[in-house]
Amino acid sequence: MDTQPTPQTPSQADTGRITVALVFGGRSAEHAISCATAASVLKAIDRDRYDVVPIGITREGRWVQVADDPTPLEITAGRLPEVPDSASTVVLPLGAGSNTVTVSEPGQVPRLLSEVDVVFPLLHGPFGEDGTIQGLFELADIHYVGCGVLASAAMMDKAFMKAVFANAGLPVGPYVVITDLQWRRDKAAALDAVHALHFPVFVKPARAGSSVGITRVEDPAQLEAAVEAARVHDPKVVVEAGVVGRELEVGVLGGHGSDAPRVSEVGEIVVQGEHAFYDFEAKYLDEANVVISSPAEVSDPVREEIQRIAAVAFEAAGCEGISRVDCFLTESGDVLINEINTMPGFTPFSMYPQVWAASGVSYPELIDELITLALERRTGLR
Repeated sequence: MDTQPTPQTPSQADTGRITVALVFGGRSAEHAISCATAASVLKAIDRDRYDVVPIGITREGRWVQVADDPTPLEITAGRLPEVPDSASTVVLPLGAGSNTVTVSEPGQVPRLLSEVDVVFPLLHGPFGEDGTIQGLFELADIHYVGCGVLASAAMMDKAFMKAVFANAGLPVGPYVVITDLQWRRDKAAALDAVHALHFPVFVKPARAGSSVGITRVEDPAQLEAAVEAARVHDPKVVVEAGVVGRELEVGVLGGHGSDAPRVSEVGEIVVQGEHAFYDFEAKYLDEANVVISSPAEVSDPVREEIQRIAAVAFEAAGCEGISRVDCFLTESGDVLINEINTMPGFTPFSMYPQVWAASGVSYPELIDELITLALERRTGLR
């Protein structure tokens, strides 16, 4: 019996096009957002230059082949998309020398899905943005878009992220870290440490995104419940002192070789209506009450300082390809760095593409540049 995979799709050598595997979905609470991001990229990517292989990861972690159709992956009124389960399983090569992705089905001979030149991981949160899947791509010796293992892992963990920023001499606001051990060993002491901060405070899972599990706490009596809510998503919790001021963000692009990273125009988020902050609902389900403006109305010195901070943070963390840097402009005029997102929201209406559009880089051009950067970067240690 012939046990070799049967080719089904032409290779780059045959078509002249680059084969891009879009990987999306995943096991995190941001599964639906990842699907929506994939829908946007499927619509915008240059089909004359790229062959696209959509690969979904179900909520249970199974890798499956998904139709090249953005419609089922879009967020619609009353419905959040998700990757449908399937009897087939997509398998990546786990070693150098092969870029063949296969599909395995019960009782069937494995078949070739495609030969992949580069992976574009459109995954947010744990098991996607935290270095885990980046490590898998490193094992497979496959080019991929975005930051490497260490930068992805460190910037996913808000406690380590802030330590990197402080070590680089960047201004960081007051915060407290509550580890799982501290909470289980002496809950009262952990709460006392937070009480030293000025309220209101923001209680956050250390390793989550899209504002999942975040609570704004004004009354110290509500603090314990907020920590428990964050611990549903991550046993490690970060509590940040609230900053009165403006939330300003920039996109960073590049980091290849000796070239300095490029930093975009500054964007600003203004949340209206009943939202206490830029939470999950405001980001994805209530766009009417969220205003994103870019370029933001800031002075030249403030713009230059935010861009400087973003470039320093990007390089200090060892980021590559894509990141969004979020800052606060306080009432006194000081700029504080809040966080880096190594796989920021990436729909055309998200902040990262919008600040680059304001900088003269369109959404399809942004996709193209990120893939080009990934292909130029060598695999393995660099």
